[in-house]
Amino acid sequence: MYPKDLRYTKDHEWIRAVGRRGVVGITAYAVEQLGDVVFVELPKVGADLEQGKPFGVVESVKTASDLYAPASGKVAEVNQKLVDQPELVNQDPYGEGWMIEMDLSDPAQLDSLLTAEQYEAQLPT
Repeated sequence: MYPKDLRYTKDHEWIRAVGRRGVVGITAYAVEQLGDVVFVELPKVGADLEQGKPFGVVESVKTASDLYAPASGKVAEVNQKLVDQPELVNQDPYGEGWMIEMDLSDPAQLDSLLTAEQYEAQLPT
């Protein structure tokens, strides 16, 4: 159910890393818990992120939830489509619903994240 080429945080973010660049979003489980996403607040390009620290907010009809950086680095790109179409997060959390692209300051940090199997195993049943 969860893409095996991604790494995951316990806070339900995912990262797809290629070399020193990573694309970040939230998992299908997070989307299911949130319900219909109505607003996404993301950092500006160039912002410095620290692993485990908040970098934005996702709001749904039910609640607002902080987004946590899966790794440290600098924001290289922000998904501008989410400004007008936050529902992309619900429709395609691992594709069109991505949130930021970042340049990783230490790709080795990804080793501390969960694999798809580990992520799925720690979810409540």
